[in-house]
Amino acid sequence: MKTNYLHIIFNIVTAIAVTMFFSCKNNFKDVQQVGVLQNEPIGLADTINLKYTDSFKLKANLLSPKMLDYSNRNFAFSEFPEGIELIIYDDDGNKSKIFADYAIIYSETDLVDLRGNVILATHKKDSLFTPQMYFDQTNEWVFTNKEFRLRSEGTDVSGRGFDSDRNFDDYEMLEFAGDIEVNN
Repeated sequence: MKTNYLHIIFNIVTAIAVTMFFSCKNNFKDVQQVGVLQNEPIGLADTINLKYTDSFKLKANLLSPKMLDYSNRNFAFSEFPEGIELIIYDDDGNKSKIFADYAIIYSETDLVDLRGNVILATHKKDSLFTPQMYFDQTNEWVFTNKEFRLRSEGTDVSGRGFDSDRNFDDYEMLEFAGDIEVNN
């Protein structure tokens, strides 16, 4: 009788152990998310001074008082709710600056969405003012479908829709009005 009782206990314990073994899943990502709300940032940084280099040359410098990291999302991004200053260097060391009251950098697309009093100032003293602008980091291209004002030597143009390389060497305006100086 005692052997039969031990045999029953052994079978029950074995059944529970096997059930627990096969019910376990690899849910490490779920464990990482414990305590993190889906709409909350995974990280917060104050006083950002991020420098990007390529082949030992400084290519860009991002300055911001605050950054929120949402890399825990399916479409990861970083948010700069208190604005940014982005300094971009060309191969000759000349720098262009972009200022905005608010920005989002999308990690997967390398696209920067700049909003609120956006100013792009090139080393050639050209300036673009707009309420929203996008900067394609991969192609070093800026564009907006919003209203803009472009000021440079001999040019003061306002319009809607602007598309350019970062130095304004090759640009296109969709709608514009103002004084443009044409050089032959």
